[in-house]
Amino acid sequence: MTEIDDQIERFRDLRRRLETAVLPLATSVDGRRFAIQASLHGLELRAGGYVALEDGETIRLGQVLGLELTEVEGPELGGPVGEGNGFQARSRIAIRAARGHGVVLDGPPVPFHDARARPASPGEVSAWLERTRPSRATLMVGELALSTGTPLELDAGGFDRHTFLCGQSGSGKTYALGTLLERLLLETSLRIVVLDPNSDFVRLREGRAGADTGLADRYATAAKGVVVRSAAERGRERLRLRYPELAPATQAASLRLNPVADPLEYAQLVELVERGRQVDAAEAAASVGDWLTDEYETIGRRVRNLGIHSWRIWARADDGSLLDELAASGPRCLVVDLGSLDTREEQALVAEAVLARLWERRTEREPLLLVIDEAHNVCPQLPDSAQLALATEHAVRIAGEGRKFGIYLLVVTQRPQKVHENVVSQCDNLILMRMNSLADLA
Repeated sequence: MTEIDDQIERFRDLRRRLETAVLPLATSVDGRRFAIQASLHGLELRAGGYVALEDGETIRLGQVLGLELTEVEGPELGGPVGEGNGFQARSRIAIRAARGHGVVLDGPPVPFHDARARPASPGEVSAWLERTRPSRATLMVGELALSTGTPLELDAGGFDRHTFLCGQSGSGKTYALGTLLERLLLETSLRIVVLDPNSDFVRLREGRAGADTGLADRYATAAKGVVVRSAAERGRERLRLRYPELAPATQAASLRLNPVADPLEYAQLVELVERGRQVDAAEAAASVGDWLTDEYETIGRRVRNLGIHSWRIWARADDGSLLDELAASGPRCLVVDLGSLDTREEQALVAEAVLARLWERRTEREPLLLVIDEAHNVCPQLPDSAQLALATEHAVRIAGEGRKFGIYLLVVTQRPQKVHENVVSQCDNLILMRMNSLADLA
Protein backbone atom coordinates (compact mmCIF):
# COMPACT_ATOMS: atom_id res chain seq x y z
CA MET A 1 0.00 0.00 0.00
CA THR A 2 2.92 2.35 0.64
CA GLU A 3 3.98 2.09 -2.99
CA ILE A 4 0.43 2.87 -4.15
CA ASP A 5 0.25 5.84 -1.79
CA ASP A 6 3.56 7.12 -3.19
CA GLN A 7 2.22 6.71 -6.69
CA ILE A 8 -0.93 8.68 -5.85
CA GLU A 9 1.11 11.45 -4.25
CA ARG A 10 3.31 11.67 -7.37
CA PHE A 11 0.17 11.83 -9.46
CA ARG A 12 -1.31 14.66 -7.37
CA ASP A 13 1.92 16.62 -7.30
CA LEU A 14 2.36 16.44 -11.06
CA ARG A 15 -1.26 17.45 -11.64
CA ARG A 16 -0.87 20.40 -9.26
CA ARG A 17 2.25 21.59 -11.06
CA LEU A 18 0.62 21.23 -14.48
CA GLU A 19 -2.52 23.09 -13.39
CA THR A 20 -0.47 25.87 -11.80
CA ALA A 21 1.43 26.25 -15.07
CA VAL A 22 -1.77 27.21 -16.98
CA LEU A 23 -1.22 30.83 -17.97
CA PRO A 24 -3.99 33.47 -17.89
CA LEU A 25 -4.29 34.10 -21.63
CA ALA A 26 -6.98 35.66 -23.83
CA THR A 27 -7.62 35.33 -27.56
CA SER A 28 -9.95 37.26 -29.85
CA VAL A 29 -10.72 36.69 -33.51
CA ASP A 30 -12.61 39.97 -33.98
CA GLY A 31 -11.10 42.34 -31.40
CA ARG A 32 -14.47 42.73 -29.68
CA ARG A 33 -15.05 39.44 -27.87
CA PHE A 34 -12.47 37.16 -26.32
CA ALA A 35 -12.03 33.68 -24.90
CA ILE A 36 -9.92 33.35 -21.79
CA GLN A 37 -8.18 30.62 -19.76
CA ALA A 38 -6.59 30.72 -16.32
CA SER A 39 -5.24 28.46 -13.60
CA LEU A 40 -7.63 27.49 -10.82
CA HIS A 41 -4.82 27.91 -8.30
CA GLY A 42 -4.95 31.48 -7.00
CA LEU A 43 -7.68 32.35 -9.51
CA GLU A 44 -8.20 36.14 -9.48
CA LEU A 45 -10.64 36.45 -12.38
CA ARG A 46 -14.33 36.91 -11.56
CA ALA A 47 -17.45 36.78 -13.72
CA GLY A 48 -18.38 40.42 -14.20
CA GLY A 49 -14.88 41.57 -13.24
CA TYR A 50 -12.58 43.75 -15.33
CA VAL A 51 -9.34 42.48 -16.88
CA ALA A 52 -6.34 44.14 -18.49
CA LEU A 53 -5.30 42.25 -21.65
CA GLU A 54 -1.63 42.86 -22.38
CA ASP A 55 -0.62 42.19 -25.99
CA GLY A 56 2.94 43.49 -26.34
CA GLU A 57 2.76 47.22 -25.72
CA THR A 58 -1.01 47.31 -26.24
CA ILE A 59 -3.19 47.07 -23.17
CA ARG A 60 -6.93 46.54 -23.67
CA LEU A 61 -9.62 46.72 -21.00
CA GLY A 62 -12.11 43.87 -21.00
CA GLN A 63 -14.90 42.48 -18.86
CA VAL A 64 -15.32 38.79 -18.10
CA LEU A 65 -18.92 37.76 -18.74
CA GLY A 66 -18.70 34.10 -17.77
CA LEU A 67 -16.37 31.53 -16.21
CA GLU A 68 -16.62 27.76 -15.93
CA LEU A 69 -14.52 24.73 -15.08
CA THR A 70 -12.97 22.81 -17.93
CA GLU A 71 -10.84 19.64 -18.08
CA VAL A 72 -8.29 18.55 -20.68
CA GLU A 73 -6.39 15.30 -20.87
CA GLY A 74 -2.77 15.51 -19.78
CA PRO A 75 0.10 13.01 -19.92
CA GLU A 76 -0.11 9.44 -18.80
CA LEU A 77 1.73 8.58 -15.59
CA GLY A 78 2.87 5.04 -14.72
CA GLY A 79 5.25 2.98 -12.61
CA PRO A 80 5.86 -0.47 -11.09
CA VAL A 81 3.74 -1.79 -8.26
CA GLY A 82 5.59 -4.21 -6.02
CA GLU A 83 9.01 -5.71 -6.62
CA GLY A 84 9.82 -8.31 -9.22
CA ASN A 85 6.19 -9.08 -10.16
CA GLY A 86 6.10 -7.04 -13.38
CA PHE A 87 2.88 -5.17 -12.43
CA GLN A 88 2.52 -1.59 -13.70
CA ALA A 89 0.06 1.13 -12.56
CA ARG A 90 -0.83 3.66 -15.21
CA SER A 91 -3.21 6.63 -15.12
CA ARG A 92 -3.93 9.59 -17.37
CA ILE A 93 -3.89 13.01 -15.69
CA ALA A 94 -6.92 15.31 -16.19
CA ILE A 95 -5.82 18.94 -16.01
CA ARG A 96 -8.48 21.27 -14.67
CA ALA A 97 -8.57 24.99 -15.51
CA ALA A 98 -10.92 27.97 -15.70
CA ARG A 99 -12.31 28.86 -19.10
CA GLY A 100 -14.45 31.89 -19.89
CA HIS A 101 -15.46 34.61 -22.29
CA GLY A 102 -15.84 38.36 -22.25
CA VAL A 103 -16.02 41.60 -24.21
CA VAL A 104 -13.36 44.17 -25.03
CA LEU A 105 -14.40 47.56 -23.62
CA ASP A 106 -11.45 49.69 -24.63
CA GLY A 107 -8.62 49.24 -27.10
CA PRO A 108 -8.03 48.75 -30.83
CA PRO A 109 -10.74 46.50 -32.38
CA VAL A 110 -8.31 44.11 -34.03
CA PRO A 111 -7.75 40.38 -33.38
CA PHE A 112 -5.18 39.25 -30.81
CA HIS A 113 -3.84 35.93 -29.57
CA ASP A 114 -2.51 34.81 -26.20
CA ALA A 115 -2.67 38.24 -24.56
CA ARG A 116 -1.68 38.02 -20.89
CA ALA A 117 -4.71 38.66 -18.67
CA ARG A 118 -4.69 40.15 -15.20
CA PRO A 119 -7.29 41.87 -13.02
CA ALA A 120 -7.57 45.53 -14.04
CA SER A 121 -6.72 48.04 -11.34
CA PRO A 122 -9.38 50.47 -10.07
CA GLY A 123 -7.33 53.25 -11.66
CA GLU A 124 -7.50 51.61 -15.09
CA VAL A 125 -11.25 51.09 -14.81
CA SER A 126 -11.80 54.65 -13.55
CA ALA A 127 -9.74 56.07 -16.41
CA TRP A 128 -11.89 54.22 -18.94
CA LEU A 129 -15.11 55.40 -17.30
CA GLU A 130 -13.82 58.97 -17.31
CA ARG A 131 -12.94 58.80 -21.00
CA THR A 132 -16.33 57.41 -21.96
CA ARG A 133 -18.59 59.38 -19.63
CA PRO A 134 -21.30 61.39 -21.41
CA SER A 135 -21.23 65.18 -21.58
CA ARG A 136 -24.69 65.37 -19.99
CA ALA A 137 -25.58 64.81 -16.34
CA THR A 138 -24.55 61.59 -14.60
CA LEU A 139 -26.08 59.92 -11.55
CA MET A 140 -23.68 58.71 -8.86
CA VAL A 141 -25.29 55.56 -7.46
CA GLY A 142 -22.42 53.74 -5.73
CA GLU A 143 -19.23 51.93 -6.65
CA LEU A 144 -18.45 48.88 -8.77
CA ALA A 145 -18.72 45.69 -6.73
CA LEU A 146 -15.73 44.05 -8.48
CA SER A 147 -13.52 47.13 -8.71
CA THR A 148 -13.20 48.49 -5.19
CA GLY A 149 -13.20 52.26 -4.99
CA THR A 150 -14.33 52.78 -8.58
CA PRO A 151 -17.42 55.04 -8.60
CA LEU A 152 -20.40 54.02 -10.71
CA GLU A 153 -22.28 56.77 -12.52
CA LEU A 154 -25.31 56.24 -14.72
CA ASP A 155 -26.02 58.33 -17.80
CA ALA A 156 -29.05 60.45 -16.88
CA GLY A 157 -29.88 60.74 -20.57
CA GLY A 158 -30.37 56.99 -20.67
CA PHE A 159 -33.70 57.45 -18.92
CA ASP A 160 -35.20 58.71 -22.18
CA ARG A 161 -35.92 55.04 -22.73
CA HIS A 162 -38.18 52.71 -20.80
CA THR A 163 -36.45 50.97 -17.89
CA PHE A 164 -37.20 47.66 -16.17
CA LEU A 165 -35.93 47.16 -12.61
CA CYS A 166 -36.35 43.68 -11.19
CA GLY A 167 -35.23 41.89 -8.03
CA GLN A 168 -36.69 39.43 -5.58
CA SER A 169 -37.77 40.45 -2.10
CA GLY A 170 -34.77 41.45 0.03
CA SER A 171 -32.49 42.19 -2.94
CA GLY A 172 -32.34 45.93 -2.22
CA LYS A 173 -34.72 46.91 -5.00
CA THR A 174 -36.52 49.65 -3.03
CA TYR A 175 -33.25 51.18 -1.80
CA ALA A 176 -31.84 51.17 -5.34
CA LEU A 177 -34.95 52.85 -6.73
CA GLY A 178 -34.83 55.47 -3.97
CA THR A 179 -31.21 56.24 -4.85
CA LEU A 180 -32.12 56.63 -8.52
CA LEU A 181 -34.98 59.01 -7.71
CA GLU A 182 -32.81 61.11 -5.39
CA ARG A 183 -30.10 61.45 -8.03
CA LEU A 184 -32.58 62.31 -10.76
CA LEU A 185 -33.94 65.07 -8.53
CA LEU A 186 -30.43 66.36 -7.82
CA GLU A 187 -28.88 66.20 -11.27
CA THR A 188 -31.74 66.68 -13.75
CA SER A 189 -34.89 68.72 -14.31
CA LEU A 190 -36.92 65.69 -15.44
CA ARG A 191 -40.48 65.62 -14.07
CA ILE A 192 -41.32 62.45 -12.14
CA VAL A 193 -44.60 60.77 -11.20
CA VAL A 194 -44.38 57.80 -8.81
CA LEU A 195 -47.17 55.26 -8.29
CA ASP A 196 -46.21 54.07 -4.81
CA PRO A 197 -48.27 51.03 -3.67
CA ASN A 198 -46.27 50.33 -0.50
CA SER A 199 -45.77 53.92 0.71
CA ASP A 200 -42.00 53.46 0.30
CA PHE A 201 -41.29 56.92 -1.14
CA VAL A 202 -43.57 59.18 0.90
CA ARG A 203 -40.46 60.49 2.70
CA LEU A 204 -38.64 61.36 -0.50
CA ARG A 205 -38.65 65.02 0.58
CA GLU A 206 -36.60 64.25 3.69
CA GLY A 207 -32.81 64.20 3.84
CA ARG A 208 -30.84 61.50 5.61
CA ALA A 209 -29.28 62.23 8.98
CA GLY A 210 -25.49 62.39 8.84
CA ALA A 211 -25.34 63.14 5.11
CA ASP A 212 -22.65 65.48 3.75
CA THR A 213 -23.72 69.04 4.57
CA GLY A 214 -23.22 70.42 1.08
CA LEU A 215 -25.06 67.51 -0.55
CA ALA A 216 -27.84 67.71 2.05
CA ASP A 217 -28.37 71.41 1.29
CA ARG A 218 -28.52 70.71 -2.44
CA TYR A 219 -31.02 67.94 -1.89
CA ALA A 220 -33.17 70.06 0.41
CA THR A 221 -33.46 72.61 -2.40
CA ALA A 222 -34.32 69.94 -4.99
CA ALA A 223 -36.81 68.23 -2.64
CA LYS A 224 -38.92 71.38 -2.41
CA GLY A 225 -40.40 70.27 -5.72
CA VAL A 226 -41.58 66.93 -4.28
CA VAL A 227 -45.30 66.67 -3.54
CA VAL A 228 -46.81 63.63 -1.81
CA ARG A 229 -50.51 62.91 -2.06
CA SER A 230 -51.80 60.46 0.54
CA ALA A 231 -55.26 59.43 1.75
CA ALA A 232 -53.86 59.67 5.27
CA GLU A 233 -53.33 63.45 4.95
CA ARG A 234 -55.87 66.22 5.51
CA GLY A 235 -56.88 69.29 3.57
CA ARG A 236 -55.32 69.92 0.18
CA GLU A 237 -52.55 67.42 0.87
CA ARG A 238 -55.05 64.57 0.76
CA LEU A 239 -55.22 62.18 -2.18
CA ARG A 240 -58.52 63.00 -3.90
CA LEU A 241 -60.34 62.52 -7.18
CA ARG A 242 -63.49 64.13 -8.57
CA TYR A 243 -65.76 61.48 -9.99
CA PRO A 244 -67.05 63.47 -13.00
CA GLU A 245 -63.49 64.08 -14.25
CA LEU A 246 -62.91 60.35 -14.73
CA ALA A 247 -63.30 58.93 -18.22
CA PRO A 248 -66.67 57.21 -18.87
CA ALA A 249 -64.94 53.85 -19.24
CA THR A 250 -63.28 54.38 -15.85
CA GLN A 251 -66.58 55.27 -14.22
CA ALA A 252 -68.28 52.22 -15.69
CA ALA A 253 -65.42 49.96 -14.58
CA SER A 254 -65.59 51.30 -11.01
CA LEU A 255 -69.31 50.47 -10.93
CA ARG A 256 -68.70 47.10 -12.66
CA LEU A 257 -71.14 48.09 -15.37
CA ASN A 258 -71.45 46.52 -18.79
CA PRO A 259 -73.49 48.39 -21.44
CA VAL A 260 -75.05 45.13 -22.66
CA ALA A 261 -75.49 43.19 -19.41
CA ASP A 262 -76.53 46.27 -17.37
CA PRO A 263 -78.45 48.51 -19.81
CA LEU A 264 -80.56 50.43 -17.25
CA GLU A 265 -77.73 51.31 -14.87
CA TYR A 266 -75.41 52.11 -17.79
CA ALA A 267 -78.02 54.47 -19.28
CA GLN A 268 -78.31 56.25 -15.93
CA LEU A 269 -74.54 56.58 -15.77
CA VAL A 270 -74.45 58.14 -19.23
CA GLU A 271 -77.19 60.57 -18.20
CA LEU A 272 -75.30 61.56 -15.06
CA VAL A 273 -72.08 62.10 -17.03
CA GLU A 274 -73.89 64.27 -19.57
CA ARG A 275 -75.58 66.30 -16.83
CA GLY A 276 -72.21 66.88 -15.18
CA ARG A 277 -70.85 68.28 -18.44
CA GLN A 278 -73.71 70.77 -18.80
CA VAL A 279 -73.25 72.63 -15.49
CA ASP A 280 -70.47 74.74 -14.09
CA ALA A 281 -67.75 72.73 -12.38
CA ALA A 282 -68.31 74.61 -9.11
CA GLU A 283 -71.93 73.44 -9.07
CA ALA A 284 -71.45 69.90 -10.29
CA ALA A 285 -71.94 67.07 -7.84
CA ALA A 286 -68.51 65.51 -7.60
CA SER A 287 -69.15 62.70 -5.15
CA VAL A 288 -70.90 59.47 -5.97
CA GLY A 289 -72.57 59.92 -2.61
CA ASP A 290 -74.81 62.50 -4.32
CA TRP A 291 -76.21 59.74 -6.49
CA LEU A 292 -77.93 58.07 -3.54
CA THR A 293 -81.24 59.70 -4.45
CA ASP A 294 -84.68 58.46 -5.50
CA GLU A 295 -84.09 59.89 -8.98
CA TYR A 296 -81.28 57.41 -9.59
CA GLU A 297 -82.42 54.59 -7.35
CA THR A 298 -81.06 51.75 -9.51
CA ILE A 299 -77.54 53.04 -9.88
CA GLY A 300 -77.61 54.34 -6.30
CA ARG A 301 -78.33 50.82 -5.08
CA ARG A 302 -75.27 49.58 -6.99
CA VAL A 303 -73.15 52.32 -5.41
CA ARG A 304 -74.32 51.27 -1.93
CA ASN A 305 -73.88 47.57 -2.55
CA LEU A 306 -70.30 48.03 -3.79
CA GLY A 307 -69.49 50.49 -0.99
CA ILE A 308 -68.11 52.98 -3.51
CA HIS A 309 -69.70 55.97 -1.76
CA SER A 310 -67.57 55.26 1.33
CA TRP A 311 -64.23 55.36 -0.48
CA ARG A 312 -61.98 58.06 0.98
CA ILE A 313 -60.70 59.29 -2.37
CA TRP A 314 -63.77 61.27 -3.43
CA ALA A 315 -63.54 65.06 -3.51
CA ARG A 316 -66.18 67.74 -3.96
CA ALA A 317 -66.13 69.81 -7.13
CA ASP A 318 -64.47 72.75 -5.38
CA ASP A 319 -61.73 70.58 -3.85
CA GLY A 320 -58.36 70.01 -5.42
CA SER A 321 -57.84 66.84 -7.45
CA LEU A 322 -54.83 64.62 -7.99
CA LEU A 323 -55.35 64.82 -11.75
CA ASP A 324 -54.98 68.61 -11.71
CA GLU A 325 -51.37 68.11 -10.60
CA LEU A 326 -50.51 66.10 -13.70
CA ALA A 327 -50.71 69.23 -15.86
CA ALA A 328 -47.54 70.81 -17.22
CA SER A 329 -47.66 73.35 -14.38
CA GLY A 330 -47.77 70.58 -11.77
CA PRO A 331 -45.06 69.67 -9.24
CA ARG A 332 -41.58 68.57 -10.25
CA CYS A 333 -42.10 65.21 -8.55
CA LEU A 334 -45.48 63.80 -7.58
CA VAL A 335 -45.62 60.74 -5.30
CA VAL A 336 -49.05 59.07 -5.38
CA ASP A 337 -49.33 57.10 -2.14
CA LEU A 338 -51.47 54.18 -3.28
CA GLY A 339 -50.50 52.35 -0.10
CA SER A 340 -52.59 54.77 1.95
CA LEU A 341 -55.81 53.66 0.25
CA ASP A 342 -58.01 51.10 1.97
CA THR A 343 -58.91 48.77 -0.88
CA ARG A 344 -57.35 47.26 -4.00
CA GLU A 345 -60.27 48.71 -5.99
CA GLU A 346 -59.34 52.25 -4.94
CA GLN A 347 -55.68 51.64 -5.73
CA ALA A 348 -56.54 50.30 -9.19
CA LEU A 349 -58.88 53.23 -9.86
CA VAL A 350 -56.29 55.86 -8.93
CA ALA A 351 -53.49 54.15 -10.88
CA GLU A 352 -55.71 53.85 -13.97
CA ALA A 353 -56.86 57.47 -13.67
CA VAL A 354 -53.23 58.69 -13.51
CA LEU A 355 -52.20 56.61 -16.53
CA ALA A 356 -55.24 57.76 -18.50
CA ARG A 357 -54.65 61.45 -17.73
CA LEU A 358 -50.96 61.28 -18.64
CA TRP A 359 -51.86 59.71 -21.95
CA GLU A 360 -54.50 62.41 -22.56
CA ARG A 361 -51.84 65.07 -22.02
CA ARG A 362 -49.27 63.38 -24.23
CA THR A 363 -49.47 66.08 -26.90
CA GLU A 364 -47.89 68.55 -24.46
CA ARG A 365 -44.68 66.57 -25.12
CA GLU A 366 -43.17 67.48 -21.77
CA PRO A 367 -40.51 64.91 -20.75
CA LEU A 368 -41.79 62.90 -17.78
CA LEU A 369 -40.62 59.76 -16.00
CA LEU A 370 -43.49 57.56 -14.86
CA VAL A 371 -42.39 55.18 -12.10
CA ILE A 372 -44.66 52.18 -11.52
CA ASP A 373 -43.49 50.36 -8.40
CA GLU A 374 -44.77 46.80 -7.81
CA ALA A 375 -45.97 46.94 -11.41
CA HIS A 376 -47.60 43.51 -11.22
CA ASN A 377 -50.36 45.25 -9.21
CA VAL A 378 -50.93 47.94 -11.88
CA CYS A 379 -50.37 46.27 -15.26
CA PRO A 380 -50.48 42.52 -14.60
CA GLN A 381 -50.13 39.85 -17.24
CA LEU A 382 -53.66 38.65 -16.39
CA PRO A 383 -55.86 41.50 -15.03
CA ASP A 384 -58.55 40.23 -12.67
CA SER A 385 -60.88 43.25 -12.90
CA ALA A 386 -62.18 45.71 -15.47
CA GLN A 387 -60.31 48.51 -13.69
CA LEU A 388 -56.97 46.68 -13.88
CA ALA A 389 -57.67 45.78 -17.51
CA LEU A 390 -58.01 49.50 -18.31
CA ALA A 391 -54.84 50.33 -16.36
CA THR A 392 -52.96 47.60 -18.20
CA GLU A 393 -54.25 48.86 -21.55
CA HIS A 394 -52.93 52.37 -20.78
CA ALA A 395 -49.57 51.01 -19.59
CA VAL A 396 -49.16 48.94 -22.76
CA ARG A 397 -50.01 51.96 -24.91
CA ILE A 398 -47.50 54.17 -23.05
CA ALA A 399 -44.84 51.44 -23.32
CA GLY A 400 -45.41 51.16 -27.06
CA GLU A 401 -45.89 54.80 -28.02
CA GLY A 402 -45.05 56.97 -25.03
CA ARG A 403 -41.43 57.71 -25.93
CA LYS A 404 -42.36 59.77 -28.98
CA PHE A 405 -44.38 62.02 -26.65
CA GLY A 406 -41.72 62.21 -23.94
CA ILE A 407 -43.34 59.77 -21.47
CA TYR A 408 -40.76 57.32 -20.15
CA LEU A 409 -41.51 54.31 -17.96
CA LEU A 410 -39.55 52.95 -15.02
CA VAL A 411 -41.24 49.64 -14.25
CA VAL A 412 -40.36 47.89 -10.98
CA THR A 413 -41.36 44.41 -9.84
CA GLN A 414 -40.29 41.24 -8.03
CA ARG A 415 -41.70 38.87 -10.65
CA PRO A 416 -41.29 39.79 -14.33
CA GLN A 417 -43.65 37.00 -15.42
CA LYS A 418 -46.52 38.71 -13.59
CA VAL A 419 -46.14 42.00 -15.52
CA HIS A 420 -47.77 42.28 -18.93
CA GLU A 421 -45.32 41.08 -21.56
CA ASN A 422 -46.00 44.06 -23.86
CA VAL A 423 -44.78 46.38 -21.12
CA VAL A 424 -41.63 44.43 -20.24
CA SER A 425 -40.65 43.84 -23.88
CA GLN A 426 -40.55 47.59 -24.58
CA CYS A 427 -38.00 48.31 -21.83
CA ASP A 428 -34.53 48.90 -23.32
CA ASN A 429 -32.77 49.49 -19.99
CA LEU A 430 -32.56 46.50 -17.65
CA ILE A 431 -31.55 46.85 -13.98
CA LEU A 432 -31.45 43.29 -12.69
CA MET A 433 -30.84 42.48 -9.03
CA ARG A 434 -30.81 39.14 -7.24
CA MET A 435 -33.24 36.59 -8.70
CA ASN A 436 -33.23 32.89 -7.84
CA SER A 437 -36.11 31.76 -10.04
CA LEU A 438 -34.83 30.19 -13.26
CA ALA A 439 -38.11 31.08 -14.96
CA ASP A 440 -37.69 34.74 -14.03
CA LEU A 441 -34.09 34.75 -15.22
CA ALA A 442 -35.13 33.27 -18.56
